[in-house]
Amino acid sequence: MRLSGIKLIASFFLAAVLSAPAWGATPALPGTLNYVEGQASIGDQTLNAKSVGSVDLQAGQTISTGTGKAEVLLTPGVFFRLGDDSAATLVSPSLTNTEIALSKGHAMVEVDDIHKDNVLRVQQNGATTQLLKTGIYEFDAANGAVRVYKGEALVQDGDRQVNVKGGHQLAVATENTNGKLKTTKFSQSEYQDTDLYRFSNLRSEYMAEANVNAASLYWPGAPGWVGAGWYWDQAFWGYTWIPGDGFFTGPFGWGFYSPLWVGYAPYYGYPYGYWRGRPYVAGSRPYVTGQFSHARPGYIGHPQGFRGPTSANVGASHMGVMSGGGFHGGGFSGGGGFHR
Repeated sequence: MRLSGIKLIASFFLAAVLSAPAWGATPALPGTLNYVEGQASIGDQTLNAKSVGSVDLQAGQTISTGTGKAEVLLTPGVFFRLGDDSAATLVSPSLTNTEIALSKGHAMVEVDDIHKDNVLRVQQNGATTQLLKTGIYEFDAANGAVRVYKGEALVQDGDRQVNVKGGHQLAVATENTNGKLKTTKFSQSEYQDTDLYRFSNLRSEYMAEANVNAASLYWPGAPGWVGAGWYWDQAFWGYTWIPGDGFFTGPFGWGFYSPLWVGYAPYYGYPYGYWRGRPYVAGSRPYVTGQFSHARPGYIGHPQGFRGPTSANVGASHMGVMSGGGFHGGGFSGGGGFHR
């Protein structure tokens, strides 16, 4: 009996060690590399899967792609994705003043969470775009275009400025006859078939799956939980965003869950519909649509309620960055690639 108990304890600690990330990586700060494929570099440094989680883009440094793509973390809940044959320079990595400049090619920004103290800006073609709301934003340096699929942005070009709302775009390199910036509508369905949009949607899906996996480790008060922020997920080999409470639907439609609500992860067709994530209001219950749905890839449905941490994962060490407060924890990584 005593031997069995010792074996059980030994198994518990072995599982905890194996589930924890490797030591020695940098914390997830604005500018942290979170994914790379194909040809990508920062200056003379070639990037590969081993760079994920351990390489930070510093202020003034430029990340470039050839035939490849890269994902860089900004503030918690904000992903900057660089397309093929593109380049961007990190201007300011501050949590309260985060700015990046696209000098070549295409980029897309997914904003899942933003606070009033977060100032997010993207420079392009001499203009500066401030992202005001959660949403999906695309930047095209070749044509000087800013496209807002969802959300709202404020574009400042010299002494001119204009608000760009969802479903509208702006050509910042041109002006009409009276010198004012003017937005126009664009066909979202046309651009949603582009390689960068499909890549961004797929990455958002993976990050949502990683969120469910990582958030399952943290029943409130579990070791490593420090509140909303970036958390390293060993299985997906990258950082994912975990909100502090409730659950949210990102602009691509994928859900992000706090530890308390991860048991309601969608999309589960039982008994008569699926859970649909949306910001949680204290005292309310998850919203159930009247539609049927099959489980989405990687999502875990638990109609019985929350799935708490097990002995195999309770000891995992996943530290994050608290949005708003600026707490910097340790996210660890070693060699390996992103698990699809």
